[in-house]
Amino acid sequence: MTLARVGRVERSTKETSVLVEINLDGTGKADISTGVGFYDHMLDQLGRHGLFDLSVKTEGDLHIDSHHTIEDTSLALGAAFKQALGDKSGIVRFANASVPLDESLAQVTVDLSGRPYLVHSEPEGMAPMIGDYDTTMTRHILESFVAQAQVALHVHVPYGRNAHHIVECQFKALARALRYASEIDPRQSGIPSTKGAL
Repeated sequence: MTLARVGRVERSTKETSVLVEINLDGTGKADISTGVGFYDHMLDQLGRHGLFDLSVKTEGDLHIDSHHTIEDTSLALGAAFKQALGDKSGIVRFANASVPLDESLAQVTVDLSGRPYLVHSEPEGMAPMIGDYDTTMTRHILESFVAQAQVALHVHVPYGRNAHHIVECQFKALARALRYASEIDPRQSGIPSTKGAL
């Protein structure tokens, strides 16, 4: 019998209170509430297209701005993802996904390596805000996730015009890449590394 690959992380500071729960072998059910509408939409994409069951409940100091709420949620999400992976025995480990959204394209490659590293590029001159979402936060979300998930992540958007599309295709491609990399490979009997550990 296979053990459930689930993660649960609570994070509380004077700025935020966060609870993230994730099941890597879910069906894409997402229940998201951070108080930042567009970020909720992006996390919903992550659960739906990654086929992760994802629950996120965050209360933050939105009277200041959304930075702490988004950052702390992303840190907790990364930690929960790492927890759910366990010792990574049998996983595919590497994956990539390209996802278009109308005029925009995101290319994401991931290595569930145990070593945090981010390479990120997107078109210059994007609109600075999508509703109450600061578009400069996309890179910071990925940085925060990578730091806690301990994965190597390369995200490239070679072209796009609409800020909503540019950000959303990144989350959809990230979801797919994480899904494929974290899947169990029936031919892989142990840790997919010559070191014997990830």
